[in-house]
Amino acid sequence: MIKQFDTNDLAKLYVPSSTSHKGQNGKLLLIGGSHLFHAASLWSLDIASRIVDMVFYSSVPQNNQIVETLKTEWRNGIIVPRESLEDYIKEADCILLGPGMTRTETVDRSRSIGSLKELSSMTDEGAQTYFLTKFLLEKYPEKKWVIDAGALQMLELSSLKKTKGNVVLTPHILEFERLFGLDPLSSSVEDMASLHNCIIVLKRHADTVCNNAECVLVEGGNAGMTKGGTGDVLAGLIAALACKNDLYLAAKCGSYLNKKAGESLYKKQGLYFNASDLVGEIPKVMRELISPDGL
Repeated sequence: MIKQFDTNDLAKLYVPSSTSHKGQNGKLLLIGGSHLFHAASLWSLDIASRIVDMVFYSSVPQNNQIVETLKTEWRNGIIVPRESLEDYIKEADCILLGPGMTRTETVDRSRSIGSLKELSSMTDEGAQTYFLTKFLLEKYPEKKWVIDAGALQMLELSSLKKTKGNVVLTPHILEFERLFGLDPLSSSVEDMASLHNCIIVLKRHADTVCNNAECVLVEGGNAGMTKGGTGDVLAGLIAALACKNDLYLAAKCGSYLNKKAGESLYKKQGLYFNASDLVGEIPKVMRELISPDGL
């Protein structure tokens, strides 16, 4: 049975200690971006950098021009070359995979790769998305994962078998139907989370967030949040929270905080806000709802 989100869960979220030092409050690795989409990963990076101590970012190796742009536009983390990716996976508390990555309909799913070096010979970035997602999930099943956008659209459900519930999937309705072959009624969301031992955040006017034991409904938000990039903000928020919190707690609280930020913006400027505005508003909402001393 689906329940309403309990706002008491917000008090369970990790708040950095006044005596903590650099590195103790979370390290996130974001793997995303492509020649076609690069702003998506910037929104995820931007919100995450306001929550965790360090954000590592890795894009496609051919994406040198966009990486150079990132160096000038985004100064709150470290850009990681593809050849060093696995070193940072080991260091990160959570990995966000997918914002800004592309998909394809022509990938040879009977093929497998033995190392990330094999991706360099692939000219189709959608194929790279498929093989990168499959390879990393199956090689590092013990890590915390948030799978969004392009990686979610290229995900093979069999890759979830070893992950032991350590994966959050963030589909909108069409992505859910594509991934599971089902109409996303609340009951099927719960069934799919249980069957595949994962956490699902179904994004819609009222988000449905399920793990293999329960589901919650997160209401709120407004039509201003239909704009491009708001889903990337949500993915970055959930992944950042997951660095120092239980994945399911991060998923449902992230959904709630994202919607509350949208409501806060609506009070100030109606429906006329964008993903960047949302990034700026979330920390204010978090301070109000999470920090016990208002600091």
